[in-house]
Amino acid sequence: MMAWSLAGSTVSVVQADSTVNQDFRLWSPVYLTFPLSPSFIGYMEVSPRFGNDVSTLTQLVLRPAVGYKLTDQLSLWQGYAWYGNYQPRFTEENYVWQQLLYARKYPFVKVLIRPRLEERFIEHTDGVSVRSRTMLRGDFPLPDAPEWAIVVFDEFFVNVNSVGNGPDSGFDENRFFLGMNRQFTEQFNMDFGYQMQAQNKRQPGLINQI
Repeated sequence: MMAWSLAGSTVSVVQADSTVNQDFRLWSPVYLTFPLSPSFIGYMEVSPRFGNDVSTLTQLVLRPAVGYKLTDQLSLWQGYAWYGNYQPRFTEENYVWQQLLYARKYPFVKVLIRPRLEERFIEHTDGVSVRSRTMLRGDFPLPDAPEWAIVVFDEFFVNVNSVGNGPDSGFDENRFFLGMNRQFTEQFNMDFGYQMQAQNKRQPGLINQI
């Protein structure tokens, strides 16, 4: 089975001392999941992100992976990611990642739990940055319109180590999403809603409202 997803727009609020800078952004990730064999699953994510009032490509994310089904609900994944950052100047990040994915349908909710570990190779840093992230998501189908579901998820990011000229150990960011999912076909669905992304920076913190 192939599953496609598309997701929405971003408004960013940057808090810097007493000033607030606002930027309207558009994130348009596309996700493809497909069977490779009865036990193996392929995955590809392409995510262009536009900023400066949706006038400039600020970041591009490519994230392929292969998963192995341990059970119908539980799978183990190995993947790679490339981040191209285009503003204010071009830098790139490569990392490999591993995750455990648990997804189960109940009568009134679909639950997804996803712990992931990332080994990040960030340009101009002095070593490998290791980051842990965990997502908990619930999809609640509407009784009178089962193709629609209320969606809520939270994802918490922690840097495991400190790297020279790079991330410090400890809290990195948190993403909270509340919205709707529309299942158009078995292969295609979309998320619509609001996401708040709180990031811990060496400079004043960054809050993205998506």
